[in-house]
Amino acid sequence: MAFSISEKEDTIVALATPQGLGAIAVIRLSGKDAIKLCNEVFSGKDLEKQASHTIHFGTIRDENKIIDEVLVSLFIAPKSFTKENVVEISTHGSSYIINQVIKLLIRKGARPAKPGEFTQRAFLNGQFDLAQAEAVADLIHSDSEASHQAALHQMRGGFSHEIKALRDQLIHFASMIELELDFVEEDVEFASRSDLQALVEKLLKVVEQLISSFDLGNVIKNGVPTVIAGKPNAGKSTLLNALLNEEKAIVSDIAGTTRDFIEDEINIGGVIFRFIDTAGLRETTDTIEKIGVTRTQEKMKTASLILYLFDLSDTDMVEINRDINKLENLGVPFVKVANKIDKSNRQFINELKEKHPDTIFISAGQKEHLDDLKDKILELVNLDKFKTGNTVVTNIRHYDSLVKTRESLLDVLGGIDNEITNDFLAMDIRRSLHFLGEITGEITTDDLLANIFSKFCIGK
Repeated sequence: MAFSISEKEDTIVALATPQGLGAIAVIRLSGKDAIKLCNEVFSGKDLEKQASHTIHFGTIRDENKIIDEVLVSLFIAPKSFTKENVVEISTHGSSYIINQVIKLLIRKGARPAKPGEFTQRAFLNGQFDLAQAEAVADLIHSDSEASHQAALHQMRGGFSHEIKALRDQLIHFASMIELELDFVEEDVEFASRSDLQALVEKLLKVVEQLISSFDLGNVIKNGVPTVIAGKPNAGKSTLLNALLNEEKAIVSDIAGTTRDFIEDEINIGGVIFRFIDTAGLRETTDTIEKIGVTRTQEKMKTASLILYLFDLSDTDMVEINRDINKLENLGVPFVKVANKIDKSNRQFINELKEKHPDTIFISAGQKEHLDDLKDKILELVNLDKFKTGNTVVTNIRHYDSLVKTRESLLDVLGGIDNEITNDFLAMDIRRSLHFLGEITGEITTDDLLANIFSKFCIGK
């Protein structure tokens, strides 16, 4: 979605609120002529003579025909989201009214905005950098406290400030190294190699921390894939229904009722968990059920968390120990969940508590002790790092650029150790700067911008 010079000068218009029937709708214009165009169809005060950040009541008219009574908000450049003249028209939420107003503004000279074009203009006009622009989309799509806080932190520049600080320090040394190239015959050193090595090692430590935060960031942004596993009739579907507080999965006394996956999301402690109710783990000759068991095993390998559920009234210690050994070999964090405490004997429960003290005891059918299970789940996700306000990487593009930055910085260290010439050393430093610059938009291409902003909604 690359824009020509003429397109960047256009005044654009789009519906900024969701499609569908509502009490009000907001139609947004941005561009040099935004106020002028709106003024041509607005009956009320002369908008071109009003101050920025003011709201005006009037009507939108097509010649003598009144389309709607509206409120018009004015944001005069550069004090607006896009740093251009911006007008927001609040109309009644009728789709007919919305279409009539937008068609009228297009006839007057505006053009329909492309996906993400308002935010792209804000980025191109220096309102914020590319990482902050991407955070706008993340903020719109955030559906939990954790994802909201991560997006808000990034939009307010938390991540960008760290990247900028890294670049600024590296730019200084890059300039000194390249200055030495102009004095190669004099054999002078403007940049101490030991100081450069100390800086690169320091930067590597920060970059490594940001890279390692991506696992947590990805969980915050996309939810924690959590598999409920256990043998048939352990109560997996009942547990899913209890957690969701609705009858999502079919519950039956017949073993093997669940043949495939049933997925749904639940917000626990501000984090989205994607719970996956799977086919029971057991040996079976049923062709369809066998496929379900195989898929369950595959899902368990790719999960971020496994709830190992077993029926206290129908499982012995040998079987529990065997299953736990298999799960430990799998290498995925798991919670031992003993179900049907209302149907078990006290002696077996005490024995289990002694041998596996971290077991959570519940009754999915009676919805007992589910809060204990939720607390344990949150403990394993470990949001301590996020809650301390540290920067967390949530964007795969940023992660990829950080990995490439790390590789380039390691090349710089290798070059220092091997005493390579300044021109090659400067080349490795420039590569590091390039990849850091890709994150915030100092280094960018039309294709990159097109890919990022095409994923935005039209009115943003």
